[in-house]
Amino acid sequence: MTKQSEVKDDGNYKVVHNAGFVGLVDTMGSDSDITQAARVSYGTGTKKVSDDRNLIRYLMRHRHTTPFEMCEVKFHIRLPIFIMRQWIRHRTASVNEYSARYSIMEDEFYIPEHDYLQFQSRDNKQGRCRPWMAEGMEDGFEYREKELIRNGMDEININSYKKYEKLLDMNLTRELSRIVLPVSNYTEFYWKINLHNLFHFLHLRTDSHAQQEIQDYANAVLELARPKFPVAFEAWENYVRGSVTFSQTEMKILKSHMATGISEYLNSKSEEGRNPLENELSNREWKEFTEKLKNESTN
Repeated sequence: MTKQSEVKDDGNYKVVHNAGFVGLVDTMGSDSDITQAARVSYGTGTKKVSDDRNLIRYLMRHRHTTPFEMCEVKFHIRLPIFIMRQWIRHRTASVNEYSARYSIMEDEFYIPEHDYLQFQSRDNKQGRCRPWMAEGMEDGFEYREKELIRNGMDEININSYKKYEKLLDMNLTRELSRIVLPVSNYTEFYWKINLHNLFHFLHLRTDSHAQQEIQDYANAVLELARPKFPVAFEAWENYVRGSVTFSQTEMKILKSHMATGISEYLNSKSEEGRNPLENELSNREWKEFTEKLKNESTN
């Protein structure tokens, strides 16, 4: 198994937690491959319909996903088993993981830092809350309590690994000896995924509602992959990650309060009268935006 110390100085890797890492080991394609795949739909002899950035943004906002599937990324990742169990739920990738049936597991375990030791959320059964959110305990766990928690976790890890080694020494098969190890034990895998499915993974796992530990890994993936497809990531962050979806009922509520204001806004606007924020949109994006507003103000 690869140690964190072996890759920490490699620019293609990012260190995560006490013994983990994320490494970008290979990519296939670029922003231009996305537009190349999209333009084949127009047939032989068709001229370039728009510049690459505008086309990629059009594809993203209209959910034309297959051109993004032309690009792939491959990562080398070391992480605790409990995070791996969440990661593997994304079934749209190729995975090859370190095997505890064939090989001996390393004596390395994840122990949360002090800041990560938080109370159970009262509103979210699957998550933690910030210390100041816990009723009656504004400052959260005291330092002494955090040390007790960390020491207790460490004791369990040490005792479990000793038992694991003892079972191996007794010549019990590795596939059964491993069952005494906790899910804080580190595993390692290679992960290959196309860009469309990577965006879906990042949308879910960089979200503030995801477990903090997998957020840390997902953010490392994001930082490594973004420079390889800058235009596609810009479009994704604009139209997916940074967007908000309203339900039909929510839209009715908004329309009931905003219809008059939208009409006044549209009537007062011309291309020359846009403010700087509006100028970030291409002509086509501006047209689609105003059409949306017109629909909302008249429906």
